[in-house]
Amino acid sequence: MAASDTDRAKAQTPTERAEALTEAEMQALEEQFDPEMRFRPLLPTLSWATAIALFVLSCYHFYTAGYGIPQATTHRGTHLAFTLALIFLSFVVWGERKEPKSTILSPLGLPIYDWVLLVAGIVSAMYVPWIFTDLAMRVGNPFPIDVFMGTVLIVVLLEATRRSMGWPLPVIALLFIAYAYFGQSMPGVLVHPGADWKGIVNHLYLTSQGIYGTALGVISTYVFHFVLFGVLATRIGLGQLFIDLASALAGRFAGGPAKVSVVSSAMLGSISGSSIANTVTTGSLTIPAMKRIGYPPHFAAAVEAASSTGGQITPPVMGAVAFLMIEYLGVPLTTILTAALVPAFMHFFGVLVQVHLEARRRGLRGLTKDELPVAWTVFKAGWLTTLPLFVLVAILLSGKTPYLAAFWGIASCLLVLVLQNLIRHDLKTAATETVRETWDGFVVGAKYSLSVTAAAALVGVIIGVVTLTGVGFKIAYMVTGVAATWAENLSATLAFLPFDVMSVEGLTLLFTLIMTAIVCVLMGCGIPTTANYLIMIAVAAPILGLLGVQPIVAHFFVFYYGVLADITPPVALAAYAAAGIADANAFKAGNTAFRLGMGKALVPFVFVFSPSMLLVVDGFTWSEFFLATLGAMAGIWMLSAAFANWLFAPLRGYERVLLSISAILLVAPDLYATLFGVALVLPALLRQLPVLMSGEAPPVQSADS
Repeated sequence: MAASDTDRAKAQTPTERAEALTEAEMQALEEQFDPEMRFRPLLPTLSWATAIALFVLSCYHFYTAGYGIPQATTHRGTHLAFTLALIFLSFVVWGERKEPKSTILSPLGLPIYDWVLLVAGIVSAMYVPWIFTDLAMRVGNPFPIDVFMGTVLIVVLLEATRRSMGWPLPVIALLFIAYAYFGQSMPGVLVHPGADWKGIVNHLYLTSQGIYGTALGVISTYVFHFVLFGVLATRIGLGQLFIDLASALAGRFAGGPAKVSVVSSAMLGSISGSSIANTVTTGSLTIPAMKRIGYPPHFAAAVEAASSTGGQITPPVMGAVAFLMIEYLGVPLTTILTAALVPAFMHFFGVLVQVHLEARRRGLRGLTKDELPVAWTVFKAGWLTTLPLFVLVAILLSGKTPYLAAFWGIASCLLVLVLQNLIRHDLKTAATETVRETWDGFVVGAKYSLSVTAAAALVGVIIGVVTLTGVGFKIAYMVTGVAATWAENLSATLAFLPFDVMSVEGLTLLFTLIMTAIVCVLMGCGIPTTANYLIMIAVAAPILGLLGVQPIVAHFFVFYYGVLADITPPVALAAYAAAGIADANAFKAGNTAFRLGMGKALVPFVFVFSPSMLLVVDGFTWSEFFLATLGAMAGIWMLSAAFANWLFAPLRGYERVLLSISAILLVAPDLYATLFGVALVLPALLRQLPVLMSGEAPPVQSADS
């Protein structure tokens, strides 16, 4: 979803143009670090056929978004059939993507086994919609042909997901299927009566609890449309406008390019939601600029990665998860977007503070006037590109369905595209350009949806096993039991203190959250955010529900920790992509990115204990909101200062320790803890106050200090 080379060059200085990546280089980086983008080369005939199928899929969704979604099973089956066929056309079975040759065993350059899987995927995915009128009579007592078709679809789906995003998710799905089948052999509380293969296939294939369930429904009804909108909005120049505006607004301050990275990633993330795509698109401009003014390569890469992962938590799009939440929670989209506002702000605030302190510590400059675009000039030149976003947001806020909002957003993008081409070209050339760019946008938009659709359908298998066996509540029972034991032991250990640090119930919740967070991050190491979220709400949400956590709070908690995996080593894909641009040590960039993203790690704990931070929860109070939000901001600032070894001037060793402790107390949503945290900050603040009051620049620390 990168901007074109021509558009990108308009707002760059000669030095920046020499350093910035070309579109081909950015695409190569995306493919290197994002398995979902590794499409195979095709011979011309099959390439055209694949492109036509992708274009038709986008047209189908664009039409149904505006004129009515078909019956659910038909709609989901049609989308899945298209997707499975296109995956076997677009992804190789394994190894390198070699140039294809047409032979007897590879008609049109596609291996015969891929043709078999392609046809099997289409037939097995469309079989349920075809028998829809008889489906009610067959659920619970499937015919042999039903079991056969269901088995075929499960096998094809496992292979399609493996090709498009790797082994982790298919392996997890296989383990869940094995758990359903061998239930009687499971240990302890995990034991269950088990199910035969006929019963498993019946539940996963013929009911709405499995493959054709909510996850696939949300992808086919909402997410596809917003992916397409993001691609088109970027292609008409909205992404480049965001980058240019961010440069104009933030570039002049200390460490300017790093602050541009944070602001532009926040703005671009509002229409994208892909961590790696955001990293490559904005990082190709900001990372060279950060290095040029003095940021170390690994820090420049980390800033871009940490900022870009915020795109998945930034309204109004929030990747796919916002639309999954409205289905699973049964609340309006406006409720989800409102709840996301403050936590998203806290993430970018945390990155921005650390960027600022690092710039002060190193004595780094901002961009000069000659290096900066003028905000008004930028907006005047590109204001038309903002029309689709305003249309989208206005319709969302009006209470209309998200897919109708996406329809008008996409239509607005096409209108802007027509107007842009009419302004730049004569009528004939404008028509040709519009058709070509619409074609390209629709093809690319459909391509970007393939892996997420396969993942959602396969996650339906996992969710189906959870509902079939009740394993979610079994795991909840085990986790809360362990957490309660730990809480009681710690409470007994701290009994000598004259005050209670936290109640046993509070400690139980804390330990449960820690275990849940760790599992979310580990799962996210090999599974995309959407799939991670779907699995964790099936398994972890019941855990938090047993402890009284409101559903929307529990969903946001697992969502945030799933996103955090993109910058958590050893599989920090966004950080590794940024390191590729910066020519930096990937593991060092990942560690630094995790540190910069600590706001995303701290804030979920805050809003679990103080739900008012999410604004729309039951029992909301302004006093709790301000105490939690301001305390979290102060805590993030103090912890950032301790990491950077800089507040307003260099810190002493004991001051860094005090600031670290104060950060924990400030973040804790308790008035007395907050006041105690403020007291711990005072020694460092009072010692550095003369420096702040004098306005003189303190001595700059060396780059390695």
